[in-house]
Amino acid sequence: MTKKRVLCCYGIDVDAVSGWLGSYGGEDSPADISRGLFAGHVGIPRMLKMLEKYNIKGTWFIPGHSLETFPEECKMVKEAGHEIGLHGYSHENPTDMTVEQQHAVLDKCIKLITEFSGKPPTGSAAPWWETSTDGIKMLLDKGIEYDHSMFHQDCQPYWCRSGDTWTKIDYSQKAETWMKPLVKGRSTSLVEIPVNWYIDDLPPMMFMKNSSDGYGWANARDIEDIWRDHFDYFYREYDEFIFPINCHPDVSGRPHAILMHERLIEHINKHEGIEWVTMDEVNKDFRSKNSIPPNSIMPSL
Repeated sequence: MTKKRVLCCYGIDVDAVSGWLGSYGGEDSPADISRGLFAGHVGIPRMLKMLEKYNIKGTWFIPGHSLETFPEECKMVKEAGHEIGLHGYSHENPTDMTVEQQHAVLDKCIKLITEFSGKPPTGSAAPWWETSTDGIKMLLDKGIEYDHSMFHQDCQPYWCRSGDTWTKIDYSQKAETWMKPLVKGRSTSLVEIPVNWYIDDLPPMMFMKNSSDGYGWANARDIEDIWRDHFDYFYREYDEFIFPINCHPDVSGRPHAILMHERLIEHINKHEGIEWVTMDEVNKDFRSKNSIPPNSIMPSL
């Protein structure tokens, strides 16, 4: 039997109050802001305790707003030896910002994380996993080595590509004007650690009043089934793969979600070849085995 090697990793987005300011439509609601405070003050310590139980070091993508609002809880993350990555300041949508605004947010957050952790971040997860061509080039130029925001794969890291273009349908024009294939952009020297909405806790398990699909009361065991099925399929089909779990203290700090994570971790740990790593370790492992493709977009000197 071929030996398996599985790199499992936790990406934890500390959206907290910033999520309501930038993405969830709760910026005018004291009740929703209160839910963000729960995520920081209660959710973070609970998730830290859960990860410590299984000796797992995760990657915490902490918005600048969360870093400045919850300094004591974020200090706990740092002191426990977890990786800290970028996740915007107020969970802003990169596609809604000007280039100048993107620069300002990136510079501010790199400075905050560097001063807080004593070293610059190597990874970034875009809020709402929305990226821009300008933003990817900015990450490269600021020394960021990997991104965790794209969907080209689900269990294999790859070199991030930027600048894909496609033709939208315009029914007021002749059909010939839109019947054109997607044009691929260029690879970059940024490693992409793929994301997957189906292995994310927030969409199915967080109630949002202003979202048409913000139901929030999905049975955690149903979500667990989906996540476990992903893992079991990957394990059957691949000798080497990554299993990047994405979660939030807002959701996974709740009792039903904590118990779900514990059951899933214990299921995964029954298999041979399991390694729990940070996303930067995935990045470094991929770079050690793969050359940057020719003609890739590189950091500006």
